[in-house]
Amino acid sequence: MEILDRLKTLQDTQYGAFQQKLIPNIAPESIIGVRTPALRQLAKEIVKAGDAESFLTRLPHHYFEENQLHAFIIAQTKDFDICMREVERFLPYIDNWATCDQLSPKCFANHTGKLLAHISRWITERNEYTVRFAIGMLMQHFLDNHFKTEYLDMVANVHRKDYYIRMMQAWFFATSLAKQYDATLPYLENRRLEQWTHNKTIQKAIESYRITDEQKKHLKTLRWK
Repeated sequence: MEILDRLKTLQDTQYGAFQQKLIPNIAPESIIGVRTPALRQLAKEIVKAGDAESFLTRLPHHYFEENQLHAFIIAQTKDFDICMREVERFLPYIDNWATCDQLSPKCFANHTGKLLAHISRWITERNEYTVRFAIGMLMQHFLDNHFKTEYLDMVANVHRKDYYIRMMQAWFFATSLAKQYDATLPYLENRRLEQWTHNKTIQKAIESYRITDEQKKHLKTLRWK
């Protein structure tokens, strides 16, 4: 059975209508309506059947779910160089936040040195979702054992009006507050972020269970009116 035919057999129209509201910037008719667990399982089946390479060359895709499958297949690639080649090929075709955030290759965790060089380039790209992906990779891989304040500078120095970039910046700094509070706090106290991102960061941090009540109390005083 062709992959597209398989996707249509997994269709959940109610879920599709829900997704259309969550991802308003892509055409509603491009969303079939397939739940994420089913897509992940299908991606595993495609890899196991040896059909992954053929599918990954079929760019651009027409349906949102095809892009999701693409991201899930790449994520299973164990060889860093092969994985990076596929990521680089796919990034220009990502057109929504959900696919961008679902693209999370497992092998990146073991090659952070190599990964950082790519992030440094991606974060300066013109494409909105390439920049969002770069910030997401910094958030996922560089706020724990590999943390350096220069990574906060990299994100703070992104000055873009794109909504999905600014939301990722806020998510990044809220997560950084949870993991590296003392290093991150000056970026708010000194207003290093743009006003919208500054306030959204505080909002997300206050909503987080990983931020203490005392920290939340101080963050509330830093709202930029």
